[in-house]
Amino acid sequence: MLRRLHPVQPASFEFTPANLAWAEGQVTKYPEGRQASAIIPLLFRAQEQEGWLTRSAIEYVADFLKMPRIRALEVATFYFMFQLQPVGSVAHIQICGTTTCMICGA
Repeated sequence: MLRRLHPVQPASFEFTPANLAWAEGQVTKYPEGRQASAIIPLLFRAQEQEGWLTRSAIEYVADFLKMPRIRALEVATFYFMFQLQPVGSVAHIQICGTTTCMICGA
């Protein structure tokens, strides 16, 4: 399934002070030179903050981790847990469409 970013995007993104402190703490859990491994928890926190994962949030996290923006975009579009467009907050149902889930009967 091809996943694309929503065509209408906000101009910018920045972590709140509390989320920024949390993100800095997450990065310290990884060895020197491997901080990019924190990409998934940081993208997830950005999604929690905004309600969905915007292009500016993906780029912000990539810059925060000093990694190429395309690598962060690859992660965000690969995993189905990341919402690339605005979603509802009351009755949001998500179904896994990966091969592994299909083999297991999901």
